[in-house]
This record gives sequence, C-alpha cells and structure tokens, in this order.
Amino acid sequence: MGAFGTLYLVPVTLGDDNINQALPPEVIAFAQKLDTFVVESEKSARHFLSTIKTIKPVRELSLHLLNEHTADKDISALLAPLLAGKDVGLMSDAGCPGVADPGAKLVELAHQKGIKVVPFVGPSSILLSLMASGLNGQQFAFLGYLPVDKLARNNKLKEIEKRSLTHKETQLFIETPYRNQHMLEAILSTCQPNTRLCIACDISLAGEMIVTKKIATWKKSPLPDLHKRPTVFLLLS
Repeated sequence: MGAFGTLYLVPVTLGDDNINQALPPEVIAFAQKLDTFVVESEKSARHFLSTIKTIKPVRELSLHLLNEHTADKDISALLAPLLAGKDVGLMSDAGCPGVADPGAKLVELAHQKGIKVVPFVGPSSILLSLMASGLNGQQFAFLGYLPVDKLARNNKLKEIEKRSLTHKETQLFIETPYRNQHMLEAILSTCQPNTRLCIACDISLAGEMIVTKKIATWKKSPLPDLHKRPTVFLLLS
C-alpha cells in the first residue's frame, strides 16, 4: 500500500472582512493548492475558497460534508481520499476545525489509521477571547452550549460559577446568537456580584467588543446589543 495523504486542518476567518488580517499568507497559499476538502457546510466553504482564489476553480473542487447531522458510521468513508494517498483539508464554518467543531471526529479516526494530521495557524474565538479577557489563562474550561431550558440554564450557571470559585478556573461558553441577550440576562440575574464576566463579541471583526466587568458593574452599565452577533461568555468567580 502506498503512503497515506495528510489531513490538513485549515482555519477560516470568524467573518467575511478580514482574511488577510486573520490568516497567515502561508496558510492561504497552501489552502489554495488543495482540491479536496471535508467541510461543515458547502455554502460557507465555497464562499471562503472563492475568496482565497484556489488554483483549481471552486466548482471543480471535491467537497465532502461533515457536520452535526453526520452519522458516526458515515465518517469513516471520509477517510477514503486520505487512505488513497490524497491530501485533504478539513474546514469548519468559522475559526479552527476540530475545536468546538464536528471535524474532531474525523481527526480522531485519522489518528487511529496512522494518517498524519497537520494544524495550521488561524483565529479561534475561544483562545482570542481568553487572551483578551484578563481572566485566568492558566486554568480554564470551555463548556460549549449551556441548556436552553431556563431553569436548567440557571442551575448550570450556578454550578459553573461554583466550579470557577473552587478551582479559580475561567469558564467559557457560547450561545446561539439569537439567544445571546437571554443568556446575558440570565448571567446577570443568577451570578454573584463579584463574579467577573467578560463578553467577547464579533471577535476580529469591525464591530469587535471585548469587555470584562464584575456582575455588579455590568448591572449598572448600559448592556450591549448581542442579538445575532457571535459571542463568547467568560466567567471567573
């Protein structure tokens, strides 16, 4: 059997207006050469690949879908090009693939098969928000989405606030953008006055806002409009 291809983890921007600022030119140049990709959504992938101007026309690229609806039993088939010696790029809809992203399952299988995995440098809203928060960057946890149910969400907020206090650990989480405002209201009504909250919104975009205040101070301040704006919430008790 010949050598396997390499799985390249290709980051994309966190928005449409900052490709040259967010991605190193070497990453863009390499991604331009690839012609086979595993992507979270074809529409987003085609837009990004058109923007960076791939060497092969976008309509001729081979795009394979891997998202939250992909059954585990179907993921192994995505390794076929790699097993045949073809290099493949893995892309998320935004930011770095494999981080808070279903592409992690493909990376796991690649390791099991002995396929080389190479990550490229690019923007991660989780890391960028932590860097800019002023909260504990030595010990932290990313929790993904909290429960949608109001009671369950409030109980979870109390739980992670207690964990943060016990371990001095920054807690990071996200919400579906159209529910951001409800999340902010829940945090302010549930958490203790001295708990610090960082709101990191539209990271790396023109409307970027990253602000850290105590809960008591947030309650006295005009609240930002977070509706339909990608946001990371960070808590430290």
